[in-house]
Amino acid sequence: MIELCGIRKSFGPLEVLKGIDLKIEQREVVSIVGPSGAGKTTLLQVIGTLYRPDAGSLHISGTDVLTLGSRELARFRNRHLGFVFQFHQLLPEFTALENVMMPALIARTNRREAKERAAELLDFMGLSDRSGHKPAELSGGEKQRVAVARALMNRPDVILADEPSGSLDSRNKEELHRLFFDLRDRLGQTFVIVTHDEELARTTDRTIHIADGLVQTGDTPSNE
Repeated sequence: MIELCGIRKSFGPLEVLKGIDLKIEQREVVSIVGPSGAGKTTLLQVIGTLYRPDAGSLHISGTDVLTLGSRELARFRNRHLGFVFQFHQLLPEFTALENVMMPALIARTNRREAKERAAELLDFMGLSDRSGHKPAELSGGEKQRVAVARALMNRPDVILADEPSGSLDSRNKEELHRLFFDLRDRLGQTFVIVTHDEELARTTDRTIHIADGLVQTGDTPSNE
């Protein structure tokens, strides 16, 4: 589903990714771990087409994304990738329902269809009664579940999550982790998660270790 070959990325004289080779299959929940500065977030942003690598190839769902122009790439990102960030990145002036609808509206989906889909997702997240609330009126765990619903809005091939539970307390963190696997089991969703959370990494299908800009040999299944 996702295939990276020889991915390199530098910022000025600093080479952050030094030749990443990686395959991720559909329905996998994969964690990416490693020390600060190892290149984890840069790798996630390359997969998310937010950074263009200096060298290498990247295929997602059979598409050679590095051959796409800027408009085509933005359209591909909107339709095929979902993003969850550590601090949710919800728009404060919009309700939970409106935040979830946003990716569909950007894709020019019919507003009625977008509203129905967003309402279904919030119901799936157990947030139907919070759909009219703005982010400031939601708890940390509720905000992150809204962010996950937003990421699912356009039925993406993969959800990319950067420290998604980093700002949550232990109870909300546990609920969010369970949600990822529930979505995989019920919707066939693929997840690539950058995390420092050892508990989350242990439960994923596979843990990929990054150090000094390279995948360490023997990226390991979580149950080993």
